[in-house]
Amino acid sequence: MTARLHDNPAWTRGRPALSVLIPFLRDDPAELLALLDREAAALSGQVELILLDDGTADPALTARLTAQIDVLALPVRLITLAANEGRSIGRNRLASAARGASLLFLDSDMRPDHDRFLQTWARLTAEQAPAVAFGGFSLLQAPDDARFAVHRQMAARSDCLPHDQRALQPEKHVFTSNLLVRRDVFEAEAFDPGFSGWGWEDVEWAMRVSRRFPVLHLDNTATHMGLDTVETLAAKYEQSASNFARVVARHPNFVSTYPSYRVAKALRAVPGLKAIRPLFKQTARLSPLPAALRAFSLRLYRAALYAEAI
Repeated sequence: MTARLHDNPAWTRGRPALSVLIPFLRDDPAELLALLDREAAALSGQVELILLDDGTADPALTARLTAQIDVLALPVRLITLAANEGRSIGRNRLASAARGASLLFLDSDMRPDHDRFLQTWARLTAEQAPAVAFGGFSLLQAPDDARFAVHRQMAARSDCLPHDQRALQPEKHVFTSNLLVRRDVFEAEAFDPGFSGWGWEDVEWAMRVSRRFPVLHLDNTATHMGLDTVETLAAKYEQSASNFARVVARHPNFVSTYPSYRVAKALRAVPGLKAIRPLFKQTARLSPLPAALRAFSLRLYRAALYAEAI
């Protein structure tokens, strides 16, 4: 697919050791770019940003981003695609455009939790050059709207964990929204383009990588701003069922230890599960119920979907 490239004036002067790779689709990464650029003076051209517009097809957004990028102090390249390529292919494309020896995958809806975020990653790269490192999620800056209460509850329980807890199952707690990968590691193990829709492509990648390379966990967190409503989460889980089945088939030893797999396997024996399954989603929608109960019901809905896929 033909890609349109736009480089800012700082791009040619940059000699990056670290490439920050930011894919987006119909999101506006302008705020994230402004926050990252505050660290430019301390980085001295050692960090570059590469953005991939994966088929948004919004000329006005492209024009705004181009104007913003041109005045940023960090070296920046914008890659604009006419049509969507998907999460795995897009991240592989970003990696191929990077000049640094280490790659930091950072989603456009993330916000650094402190003003030395890039400096921490750059220092780690210079001093240790880890094969893989995950900095972690937080909800410190995330919206606290009532419509996001279920997602907030679920993320706090399973995603926003301190580094020592994540390190107990290092491959499980790896997401491409704040993930450092050394270039040679990514060249040895790229994302599988066979995954479609939403979910599991990053964990499956981490399963493969962890068999060959150490996975480091540290607390250099960014906030996941993109909390979803119950309806949006449920739709994502519906997309992810086939991806989950793909992971189960490839990595049964890993997946068999996950609660999501054990619950899904148990639900397979429940008579009439397909008829019962919508009730889990309906319960999760009931805003008068406690968020913890609604989150539990939505996890059951996800497990029921997975039970039919495996």
